[in-house]
Amino acid sequence: MSTFKLFAITLLSLLFWTCGGSSDGKNKFSIGTNAKNNTVALGETLQLTVNNPKKLTINSVTYSINGKTISENFKVDNVKLGEQSIVAKINYDDTSEEVSTKITILNNESPKIYDFKIINEYPHDITSYTQGLEFYNGDLYESTGQYKESKLRKVNYKTGEVIKNVNLGNQYFAEGLTVLNGKVYQLTWRESTGFVYDAATLEKTSSFRYGKSKEGWGLCNDGKTLYKSDGTEYIWTLNPDTLVEMDNIQVYHNRGKVIELNELEWINGKIYANRYQKNGVAIINPINGAVEGVIDFSSLKDKVTQHPNLDVLNGIAYNPETNTIFVTGKDWDKLFEVEVFVK
Repeated sequence: MSTFKLFAITLLSLLFWTCGGSSDGKNKFSIGTNAKNNTVALGETLQLTVNNPKKLTINSVTYSINGKTISENFKVDNVKLGEQSIVAKINYDDTSEEVSTKITILNNESPKIYDFKIINEYPHDITSYTQGLEFYNGDLYESTGQYKESKLRKVNYKTGEVIKNVNLGNQYFAEGLTVLNGKVYQLTWRESTGFVYDAATLEKTSSFRYGKSKEGWGLCNDGKTLYKSDGTEYIWTLNPDTLVEMDNIQVYHNRGKVIELNELEWINGKIYANRYQKNGVAIINPINGAVEGVIDFSSLKDKVTQHPNLDVLNGIAYNPETNTIFVTGKDWDKLFEVEVFVK
């Protein structure tokens, strides 16, 4: 045997010993739960066990979820919803092993149903394929989509007058926007690119690329952090300075996940989200992703001019000066100011 081969074998043996791996490359243990179909709801108790088919002597077991240590009888509370990983670190003999399993966490309450009443109606550009809508310093900012038609606008919401307009390149399909600290952040759909503008002049100052998020759909902020949807059940948090995706939540109700989250708006500590091809808005807890309410706006579509290009509700904005919500849709000729209440 050559000196090189002997050295390589010795090195691999040392690595195997220090990592505590098994000689057959398979886990000696697995995690068992009392959860039917590996699904549990908030408030329920998740019972965890270690399956030990080889009857090895276990010295200790430590369970964790998302890096937080939990007990073997874990009351599911103060955790994020959706698919999460349970990890067990098992100490046995003179070594240890980590194994994991996936668990789906649902909300324990069905969403409240909200209704609305119309306070005012304002003109809206019937050719605007609305993707993002937000108030800032009294003006309404709007991002509109479609290739070769995408734009960013600052609008006088009462008259519909366009104060400033920026057309995007033909290769971009604009999506959601949000305004924070004098900057407008705008997404594009499948181009994996976002743009940053000066809110006063709409001059483009920089661009950014997406991280793990699939596409660009909706965008909002809580005054410190940006929240971004990508067409899945995920909402990502971004640092507004670096535009790096820091974390995420998964949006679930009491029956399962909610996908195709589109335009987003931050209102009184909650995320309001349009759903693509749905004439309603979900009210989401930004801490754990729970859908706490649903607003049925389906009747609004009948109140606008009917035409061949008329599309679904999309565009929700909270005006802090009036403490009211404004909604519109893709190629709608009206902007509605509404008051929302529990049905």
